[in-house]
Amino acid sequence: VQLQASGGGLVQAGGSRRLSCSASGRAFINYTVAWFRQAPGKAREFVSAVKYGIGTTYYGDFVKGRFTISRDNDKKMVWLQIDSLQPEDTAVYYCAAASFLHDYYYGTARYYNFWGQGTQVTVSS
Repeated sequence: VQLQASGGGLVQAGGSRRLSCSASGRAFINYTVAWFRQAPGKAREFVSAVKYGIGTTYYGDFVKGRFTISRDNDKKMVWLQIDSLQPEDTAVYYCAAASFLHDYYYGTARYYNFWGQGTQVTVSS
């Protein structure tokens, strides 16, 4: 599967942004899709994931209800809605996919073997 992330940009603190991840390839429904982010000088961080099949969602500990992940298997799309953006949310956001990923690994980047190119989100204070 190939992934393309989009939707980033410059946003004022308190604003919202919806990131999109479009996929190509077969059997998209069989892939867990996740969002990770990486800020300058920091390690890549798990944001959220939506499981293959039934679409169970998972969120990183820092999310605190501000992020919502969703998917449409027919459109081969995954979205990440981010509300109440803060300057510390500034990062490159990546979408990633792995087929039939065990729940135990949803937050671990190395278990995702397909990655999009990333989209920059910059939050101004």
